[in-house]
Amino acid sequence: MITLDTIMQGILLGGLYALFAAGLSLVFGIMRLVNLAHGDLIVLAAYLILVIASALGLHPFWAVLLAAPGMFAVGWLLQTHVLNRVLGDDLLPPLLVTFGLSVVIQNALLEGFSANSQKLSAGAIETQSLQIGSLTVGVMPLLTLATAVLVIFALNRLFYTTALGRAFRATSDDAVTARLMGIRPNRIFAIATGLAFVVASIAAVYLGMRANFDPSIGPARLLYAFEAVIIGGLGSLWGTLAGGIVIGLAQTVGAAVNPEWQILAGHIAFVLVLLVSPRGLFPRAND
Repeated sequence: MITLDTIMQGILLGGLYALFAAGLSLVFGIMRLVNLAHGDLIVLAAYLILVIASALGLHPFWAVLLAAPGMFAVGWLLQTHVLNRVLGDDLLPPLLVTFGLSVVIQNALLEGFSANSQKLSAGAIETQSLQIGSLTVGVMPLLTLATAVLVIFALNRLFYTTALGRAFRATSDDAVTARLMGIRPNRIFAIATGLAFVVASIAAVYLGMRANFDPSIGPARLLYAFEAVIIGGLGSLWGTLAGGIVIGLAQTVGAAVNPEWQILAGHIAFVLVLLVSPRGLFPRAND
């Protein structure tokens, strides 16, 4: 029998997957770019946070505040000098470039840190829990879900209530017309990618505190993120949160039935959602 605790754990796990997917959804929503290196960039950010935390003796929550601006700069430079050169009507060049970037990041991390798994030490908060009625909820998973909701809320506010957000939407709808109105699409794309890398840093700190990580786990994180984005509806940030929760619920329910079914159950849920709603649960109206 599926218990309330299993459902709660699935929702909390979905918060982590939503963090993985938020940056990917942002980039796709603005420039229709599927970044195959997104999972590896999350792992890269986790290693950067690890280096900063170890070198300065900081808690990972403080270290990510130093890592995020660096990741924004990496995103800006990557978009300005590499990805803007291959964006266009043909989807293949950006896919090939980001696939190559994925390979480079994995091998660079392997060379620099070896294949040994690492973990970010968060102290006592890792094992703390709260009693909510009859449920015992871990503080770290609850904090992860709260952060995912906050990040997606902030991105939505940025997207729909600010001048930068209007530039994002105008460039996404019609880059040529936006350019005639004085907007520089390449600059807008660079800012969007920088923000996506900041979100990847936030996802990385929770990834590193909740589980071990090594240079090879990026593709699996990309797969969860991609499935969450597709389930939620391409370009829909709140849909991305819903997609992450769907995958999290499917995995915990699958694990409750049979521990070997955890990962498979998430993929099955992905396929079932596409069969029922090929455009996802909350597709953008202009898709």
